[in-house]
Amino acid sequence: MTDLTDLTEATGPAHQAEPVAFPQDRTCPYHPPTGYDSLRDGRALSRIALYDGRQAWLVTGHAAARTLLSDPRLSSDRRRPGFPAPTARFAAVRDRRVALLGLDDPEHHTQRRMMIPAFTLKRAAGLRPVIQKTVDDLLDAMIEKGPPADLVPAFALPVPSMVICGLLGVPYADHEFFEAQSRRLLRGPSADDTQDARRQLEDYLGDLIDRKAAQPGPGDGVLDDLVHHQLREGTVDRAELVSLAVILLVAGHETTANMISLGTFALLQHPERLAELRADPALLPDAVEELMRMLSIADGLARVALEDIEVDGTTIRAGDGVLFSTSVINRDPSVYSDADTLDWHRPTRHHVAFGFGIHQCLGQNLARAEMEIALGTLLRRLPGLRLAAPAQEIPFKPGDTIQGMLELPVTW
Repeated sequence: MTDLTDLTEATGPAHQAEPVAFPQDRTCPYHPPTGYDSLRDGRALSRIALYDGRQAWLVTGHAAARTLLSDPRLSSDRRRPGFPAPTARFAAVRDRRVALLGLDDPEHHTQRRMMIPAFTLKRAAGLRPVIQKTVDDLLDAMIEKGPPADLVPAFALPVPSMVICGLLGVPYADHEFFEAQSRRLLRGPSADDTQDARRQLEDYLGDLIDRKAAQPGPGDGVLDDLVHHQLREGTVDRAELVSLAVILLVAGHETTANMISLGTFALLQHPERLAELRADPALLPDAVEELMRMLSIADGLARVALEDIEVDGTTIRAGDGVLFSTSVINRDPSVYSDADTLDWHRPTRHHVAFGFGIHQCLGQNLARAEMEIALGTLLRRLPGLRLAAPAQEIPFKPGDTIQGMLELPVTW
């Protein structure tokens, strides 16, 4: 990797005296870390120092982010030399092949093309009755038990977990196991935890795939279809299918669970906006988009440069690590006026909370449907919903993982 400390004024707008540490913890769970304040001036690139002292580029400008996320000269293959590791956990599994997220075209295109039919807008729309029943059943149970409740295990986590299990064909009866391994994978206390969690998920899903392959015909899940068509036809091998299953299962419940919990917390902290949303549920789709922009839970998309790339007078050298701070990009002052304000009436959208380019989130249609139904039903059925503890005392996740609430005590 290029030693970025050698950069001079000639590198242009990205020049700064000292690199900013990345990632950092948030002070407020729905605002970027205060340590990023110096980066929030609309510049295209900034210098950062990672956990191990290595330096990399951080993309902080909105226009530059959309351009670079579409640039084939940036690779998503974490096995390449120079690929940035924002945490020790990430470094521990960097040499492992990762389906979809960790592949470049043409391999990425082949895998994504197989998965697109399962995640189209039409398919997500068809799942809305299933999502609605799941949400209603969980709220029935929570209401029957009575307040207070921790909304994370009672509602925010099981909604997407149940839905993705049904979609993939994974037994929800095993949810405690795979949810626990997902937590260890994404925020385990050590690199060993991360490696062990990945092995356990791969073993579990490998066994499930073998059982599906032994059946005479496919079941109703996406994995069943992949096993009985793509695997048998040789389009994918078993190891590739296991890797794909891990990504779909983990990403399919972790991200949306965090958006539901953190989205609810943010709304409860904005009573005027909450009242407006209750009065006019037709605003929900716009509210979800604004929450995606403001919360930016997946902060730190990573790439490595395959060639020199010029960006606004700055040169990213071949072999340089590049990360994208979605929390800063989605508050670029040149695109979003009063960006720290929750406002679903703002005229500009185009956030990058789902990424951009060829790796834009495959499950975004499903995530939007889950959030609209979960938040809309929660607000409708519990008009008195409020926090059951002081906001400043409610724990949330550290900055080196997907952002969200560790707990969300509520009453009604």
